[in-house]
Amino acid sequence: MRLRPHHLLCTQSYSGKGYDESFVRNMNQITRKLRGAEPVPVEIVFSTDDLCAHCPNMLGENLCRDNDKVLHYDKMTARYFNIEEKTYIYQDITQKIRERMTPGLLDAICRGCEWYPVSACKRVLCSVYTQKKNPGKKFGTGHF
Repeated sequence: MRLRPHHLLCTQSYSGKGYDESFVRNMNQITRKLRGAEPVPVEIVFSTDDLCAHCPNMLGENLCRDNDKVLHYDKMTARYFNIEEKTYIYQDITQKIRERMTPGLLDAICRGCEWYPVSACKRVLCSVYTQKKNPGKKFGTGHF
């Protein structure tokens, strides 16, 4: 499976909403596999990926209607979490992201994303940070 860097964030906080029926069907299939019990190898690419394949904003290979914004999300995610173009185990890399994520960092990466205000991003991606700040309280695992 191929994912661009910022999709390591999106796939963790996705909750069933999307651009259209084709996109949602593809996203459901991919997130179901990624969130399963089996380790999933993901090839990180700084280009269009398996999620982009069904996005109505994809104009062509490595070209999105909001290309500058998407490239910014990838660049910030890669920089903050030292992500390179190579293969990772999804469960391992996403755990490392959640361990280092803060609300401020997430705001810096995702500012301008149309899904950010209506998704579970902060609750899911900042769960480790929130738990550290509020020991003893129970918070969600990030899986739906």
